Amino acid sequence: MTQQTDPRDAIIEHLPAMRAFAVSLARSSALADDMVQDTIVKAWTNFEKFNPDTNLRAWLFTILRNTFYSHRRKVKREVSDVDGMYAKKLATKPSHDGRLHLRDFMAAFDQLSPEQREALILVGASGFTYDEAAEMCGVALGTIKSRVNRGRKTLAVLLSLTEGEEMELTDPATLAVMTAPGSSAA
Repeated sequence: MTQQTDPRDAIIEHLPAMRAFAVSLARSSALADDMVQDTIVKAWTNFEKFNPDTNLRAWLFTILRNTFYSHRRKVKREVSDVDGMYAKKLATKPSHDGRLHLRDFMAAFDQLSPEQREALILVGASGFTYDEAAEMCGVALGTIKSRVNRGRKTLAVLLSLTEGEEMELTDPATLAVMTAPGSSAA
């Protein structure tokens, strides 16, 4: 290697050998290209640490080798999640969203008639059957079903929910008020 004023200029001379070394380590040309690129970036940003009296090629190959082993350690810790199934399980909604939805729900719930609120609380939040709720309220079974149905429809209108759309709530009791029996909760 001829002595140049700036060792950065000599990096280009070493690229073919670095790529060949990277391919032999990684066994993948795409990964090898990424490793060579990462090596150049690391070398370029750390040139103040390079001693011009030493071997530039050896320094670059050391960085490349360390990049390869760092990549291998990282891959060992990663979990392949191509379809995003693991990520979905880890994701949680921010708690403030639930509080905002609950505040909106409570404002809409207060606008219902007392009979509709009572029916929704008994059947939805408290988990009583329609028969049990009708008996407690001293009304016919059809009346309780009607009150629950009208109450849910009124809430959906007040909350600007479209047909089939469910409100995202974190409170199970409030969610039960909005969810008809047999439907899935969000």
